[in-house]
Amino acid sequence: MESVSIRPMTPDDIPVVADWITAVPLWQRYGLDAASVRSQFEEALRQLDILLVADLGAQNRACGFTWCLPDGGFGLSAYLKLIGVRQGLTGSGIGLALLSRTEDIAAEMSSDMFLLVSDFNEGAQRFYRRHGYQQIGAVPGYVLPDVDELIFWKRLRVTSYSR
Repeated sequence: MESVSIRPMTPDDIPVVADWITAVPLWQRYGLDAASVRSQFEEALRQLDILLVADLGAQNRACGFTWCLPDGGFGLSAYLKLIGVRQGLTGSGIGLALLSRTEDIAAEMSSDMFLLVSDFNEGAQRFYRRHGYQQIGAVPGYVLPDVDELIFWKRLRVTSYSR
């Protein structure tokens, strides 16, 4: 298996990610379309959010991504807004490589990170628990009326001060 490389997202990556993300049933359930995904990523790049992509060799460029807001968790903590791996490549280490690199960058700015996971996405819940996240709450019907968004949290580094 080829090794995963993680790099900052560029404007050229946006159409690639937008095309495959809109083919994933999970994202379709949330009503994402290629135009809105492109627009959101373009704005995130302008805002200097943490946007990373994963490449798996030359044939699989931008086959995974993370989008993290440095202070999007209650204005104090990093918030992992989105993470995704192209269909057919899950289980190849891309998600873990992206999550680990995102945590490293976020830890330079924040002592912890939050994220939301849909209640029906049990695979993602297991993934985050395996990597040190704990569920600390839920927001019923936050994005979709029939879906609870589970709040997950992880301490990234110990701080010697209190906020």
